[in-house]
Amino acid sequence: MNRRAFLQSTLAAAALDVFGGSAASVAFAAAPSGAQYGKLLVLIELKGGNDGLNTLVPYTDPAYYALRPKLAIARDSVVQLSDRVGLHPGLAPLDKLWRARRLAVLQGVGYPEPNLSHFRSIEIWDTASKSDEYLQDGWLTRTFATVPTPRAFAADGVIIGTNDLGPLAGGGTRAVALANTEQFLHRARLAAPAGQAGNPALLHILKVEADIVQAAAHLDTRSTFKTEFPPGAFGNAIRTACQVLANPAGVAVVRVTLSGFDTHGGQAATQARLLGELAQGTVALASALDELGLWNDTLVLTYAEFGRRPKENLSNGTDHGTANVHFALGGRVAGGFYGEQPSLERLGGDGNMGYAIDFRGVYATVLERWWGVPSAGVLGGKYAPVEFLKG
Repeated sequence: MNRRAFLQSTLAAAALDVFGGSAASVAFAAAPSGAQYGKLLVLIELKGGNDGLNTLVPYTDPAYYALRPKLAIARDSVVQLSDRVGLHPGLAPLDKLWRARRLAVLQGVGYPEPNLSHFRSIEIWDTASKSDEYLQDGWLTRTFATVPTPRAFAADGVIIGTNDLGPLAGGGTRAVALANTEQFLHRARLAAPAGQAGNPALLHILKVEADIVQAAAHLDTRSTFKTEFPPGAFGNAIRTACQVLANPAGVAVVRVTLSGFDTHGGQAATQARLLGELAQGTVALASALDELGLWNDTLVLTYAEFGRRPKENLSNGTDHGTANVHFALGGRVAGGFYGEQPSLERLGGDGNMGYAIDFRGVYATVLERWWGVPSAGVLGGKYAPVEFLKG
């Protein structure tokens, strides 16, 4: 592909396909006063709805083993975190972070009137909307529209491995979707500055072109690490995330996705494999961030559209549920338990668990405690932050 073909086939839609916003809104905002976007956020989406009950296992609860005669994790296999709960054995690599008090376990994360549709529930999480509210912009898009990132940033955020912008969707955000990192960088190199033109439409295309070149300059993947990254798609995504973050002034947020958690059948082997990939990738991420000197300035959060139903189904799997367990980790995380493990003795009429932490409270923690950004306007109301960060 030569430069002219690249411009014709790619740049005309670049503001939508690469930056995720309307063409007219791609712009570099002035650095806000007080916002601490030098602190990085890494989101890990557990796509499909991870089973939280077999992630944080209530190994002393008889109700757990009664609800899951085939799927329950044996007590002797659990990585014990307390005298009541422990991690799935696939998450054993996280035990070191737990013992270092750098891993927070967020129990019972959910929201009122939960929706059990994959598409609608992840939309609720991505937009921080109420169950009966439909919003177009992601919660991070609204954040950066309210308090913009510095002008020098390559982009507001980078989405790795998919074109779905999730919390960065909507108009105005500068979100780079790296479904294919090397292809993006190759095309960006073709987009060398071409000077000025008299045609306004062409001027706009050249402006978008310049934005892509600037983004690419901060997203070069030539950084090398002593850290060994695990093989496979998720390990490669974690490696790419670390390469993006190697420039500490590059972006405010990176999101990676680990897919396959919709375990209606044959859950045991699938979840064990996925949780192993999650743990190995997360430990590699922590190691690489430490190499870069960014461990104390990075907050890593997991999220998913929902959890799974407590009672196993007839296909050795679990169906769509509600409240879930999630993790927060980083050098400034105050490790420990937050929220409350939902009771298996008091399930709802549909057989699902209640929630203890509204997920928008987790977002409020990111906005107010991590970035110093007011949260009420972004989240459409006041939600109490979850105090898992050190002061």
